[in-house]
Amino acid sequence: MTGTITLTMIKPDAVSKNHIGGILKMINDAGFRIKAMKYTQLSKEQAGQFYAVHQDKGFYNDLVEFMSSGPIVAAILEKENAIADFRKLIGATNPANAEPGTVRASYAESVQRNAVHGSDSDENAVIESDFFFSKVERF
Repeated sequence: MTGTITLTMIKPDAVSKNHIGGILKMINDAGFRIKAMKYTQLSKEQAGQFYAVHQDKGFYNDLVEFMSSGPIVAAILEKENAIADFRKLIGATNPANAEPGTVRASYAESVQRNAVHGSDSDENAVIESDFFFSKVERF
């Protein structure tokens, strides 16, 4: 399964602005299959755990605060070359630098409020998927 999955989260900014449907349409139109999905809200502790890799960076506390500020949609997506294809679909972290037609060019507000998360490696896709979903929640 390595190389065929990625995890995404539609972040609180995009959820609060009712962009779930538009983002999911972009994901479907790009050929990704949704293998698991849930609507949930991270506690500060869960957000801190998920982003623990960044805990020594200056933006960590703001990121934890933001990611626990409202509901998110987490999903495991499947496609050949999932990581690279999804990162291309979502665009640059800074929406000002994102290519037109990408998720972030369409829906993101700023570097921090950038609408979606996408796994950055096959290893992290597995770790992140396991954070949100048990094996019986995947189809």
